[in-house]
Amino acid sequence: MAVVRVTSPTETRNPRTYDIDRLSTLEVLRLINDEDHRVPGAVRAVLPRLAVAVDLAVEALRGGGRVHYVGAGTSGRLAVMDAAELPPTFAAPADWFVTHVAGGPSSLLQAIENAEDNEEAGSAEMEASVKAGDIVVGLAASGRTPFVAAALRTARRLGASTALITANPGTPVGAEVDVFLAFDTGPEVVAGSTRMKAGTAQKLVLNAFSTAVMVRLGRTYSNLMVDMVATNAKLRGRTLAILAEATGLDEDTGARVLTEAGGELKTAIVSVLAGVDPSDARSALETSEGHVHAALTALGVASNAQREREAQ
Repeated sequence: MAVVRVTSPTETRNPRTYDIDRLSTLEVLRLINDEDHRVPGAVRAVLPRLAVAVDLAVEALRGGGRVHYVGAGTSGRLAVMDAAELPPTFAAPADWFVTHVAGGPSSLLQAIENAEDNEEAGSAEMEASVKAGDIVVGLAASGRTPFVAAALRTARRLGASTALITANPGTPVGAEVDVFLAFDTGPEVVAGSTRMKAGTAQKLVLNAFSTAVMVRLGRTYSNLMVDMVATNAKLRGRTLAILAEATGLDEDTGARVLTEAGGELKTAIVSVLAGVDPSDARSALETSEGHVHAALTALGVASNAQREREAQ
């Protein structure tokens, strides 16, 4: 069996945690928390490159393409979790964000450690589902996961944009992708346990990436989730609350307006703020690619946020 030499910072020993097994429970937790505090700064350092990835994803989705996440182990599970939240939160079509996890669905509940070494599987996943104009985002804390590296190479050959999210700034795979998102979270509290700082950083990057993509695609109005799918009582209540926040309507009036708008929250908001019929509001949204601000501008109405700024 071939032995892989440790080259990732995440697998070196952390000098700050040598004595972790001799500390009290509270001291162990404080030590972990101290290390966690290093993560946000590491993520902030890659924001300029993350912005490039966001713009590529927006371009892909506007052009009829898709965003693909590729990962193994913790990285793959984080990718699945991020993608799964987008349809209910932003009404994103289910096929906009596609996840490819080494070992398949069964690896989400049980670790299949050797699956990450399967380069053929990573390449085959891309051959089967990626096309030119897509963007493929690989996640590999170590920066050297064969499944992910092979997938990125194949995706690029197929004409897709590629990005790599990793905690290893020194990985040679970085030179093979369009956007290299390497944050330096350093050695883990427990050497090699990348579900910790590296995993936290990956989650922050994914949260920021997918949320920024949705914002740029007009899936929010100000900081309100106006493309949310109201699939249960809690979300239906939230929909009415968002409508009230955006327009100032009381709950009863808001419920009536929402019904008249066919349950479409953005249509209801534009209809109320612009004083037009739902059909006109819907048409304005269609020509504005779903952006509420743009639809209001097209109808000659300033948004609430704009009016507030002008009043200051």
